[in-house]
Amino acid sequence: MLLLFLTAFTAGFVSSIAGAGGMIVLPVLLWVGIPPLNALAVNKFQSVFGTLTSTVHFFRQGHLALRPLLPGLVLAVIASVIGTWSVQQVGNAQLEVLLPWALIGLALYFMFSRHLADEDRPALLTQTQFNGAVAPVMGFYGGFFGPGMGSIFAAVFTRLRGFGLRAATTHTKPFVLVINTTSMLVFVFAGYQWWGVALLMALAQALGARLGAGMVLTRGAGFIRPVLILVTLALAVKLLWF
Repeated sequence: MLLLFLTAFTAGFVSSIAGAGGMIVLPVLLWVGIPPLNALAVNKFQSVFGTLTSTVHFFRQGHLALRPLLPGLVLAVIASVIGTWSVQQVGNAQLEVLLPWALIGLALYFMFSRHLADEDRPALLTQTQFNGAVAPVMGFYGGFFGPGMGSIFAAVFTRLRGFGLRAATTHTKPFVLVINTTSMLVFVFAGYQWWGVALLMALAQALGARLGAGMVLTRGAGFIRPVLILVTLALAVKLLWF
């Protein structure tokens, strides 16, 4: 239980900055002997509370405007349900092959792009266009597969909405939150949740996420960018290796 608490704290810290906290948590849950479906359920439950904590912190500090995002959030939830249903019908073998290379490309973008700073730039898409076109695609991906969703969302916000890296990171969180909450509820109603483990790890996630969210706001792009690169590359290597 102490190992799981420390794992969730670390994942909450990393995920609040760069996403991919599940990459840290899920292998540990399986390693300690929790059955796969129960491990997936616990992972989704605790990750939601970490993302919720960082989202609330960004909102309270005035760095997150939720009202313009609401139509996109609704579409992301609907698309997440469709993605969750679709993966049960067609499987994800091809995506497992393609995704690591896509993540390596994404890490190279984070590494060499001149656009990843704290300053905003002219947007290629309006918020309405982003809500209608991008949010459903990411919602479907999150429901269908999910790894790297936070990092991909951050890259999309910087490129298409012209956000600085700090703003992109903060605006990614509510989308990841609603997509993962949808998946979490499916597992809860299906009866796969281990409540003792899940609640302990949810507390640890919230503490780690609060610390990480504070560093996002105080340290900015100079701190976020290397973490994004390392996490994205680590996720790509993990998917290629396993």
